[in-house]
Amino acid sequence: MAGQKMHSAKRKRFITNSVVHVVLGILAVIWVFPIIWVILTSFRVEQGSYVSTFLPQSYTLDNYIRLFTDTSILNFPQMFMNTLFIAICSCILSTFYVLSASYCLSRLRFKMRKPYMNMAMILGLFPGFMSMVAVYFILKALGLSEGNMIKLALILVYSGGAALSFQIAKGFFDTIPFAVDEAAILDGCTRWQIFTKITLPLSKPIVVYTTLTSFMGPWVDFIFAKVICRANADQYTIAIGLWRMLEKEYIDSWYTCFAAGAVLISIPIAALFLYMQRYYVDGLSGAVKG
Repeated sequence: MAGQKMHSAKRKRFITNSVVHVVLGILAVIWVFPIIWVILTSFRVEQGSYVSTFLPQSYTLDNYIRLFTDTSILNFPQMFMNTLFIAICSCILSTFYVLSASYCLSRLRFKMRKPYMNMAMILGLFPGFMSMVAVYFILKALGLSEGNMIKLALILVYSGGAALSFQIAKGFFDTIPFAVDEAAILDGCTRWQIFTKITLPLSKPIVVYTTLTSFMGPWVDFIFAKVICRANADQYTIAIGLWRMLEKEYIDSWYTCFAAGAVLISIPIAALFLYMQRYYVDGLSGAVKG
């Protein structure tokens, strides 16, 4: 009797696991399908956005070549470099701001600590683009809305409010024992030395997470970039360039190039993730061992 019950329980677990695997497989196909479609479209010879077949009739690299050679209308290389410069600078500043603010709120006790956290929590409930009109007029008053100063303006916009997103990093820092800081202070370390030489090496997972999110925000943003760049085509970012490829005067001739551009802009994010993944895994394994 007990053997039959055990066999029945194993059979139920097998059926349940099989159903779960099937569902996950279907969801994986649904998730991967748009990516495969964009990649195939980027190699498609047929122009325009409407075709009668899912698979391209023939393949070519001309769509990728045109992105870097035909710069008379849409200068993709310049837009790519503009976005890369803005994203790297914003990533460095935002990562520093977030980690610094998170460490202070986790480790230090000061008078306005709780009011600041409550204020940041409330402000985080509102989308950032609600302030874009006010932000634009502030930047215009400071002379940052024209020419090469637009890059500086976008860097300030993307990194200026980064410290409000301290919750996740602070929660991670809270898991590090205070005894580590106390021992370092007894050894004569300053707060800056504790932060840079002890806390950050112990917090590789959250450093990697913060770096990735700080890079991806400016890399894919469209709203603020469009508002601040306006008609300054030489300052356009990739998001604006790809959006223009879908306008009615360009969509017939640039649609497949749009797909090629969508593939290319995913490469820096994927490369950054693959490069930093080992630090993420090492940090997690170190945290588990500790």
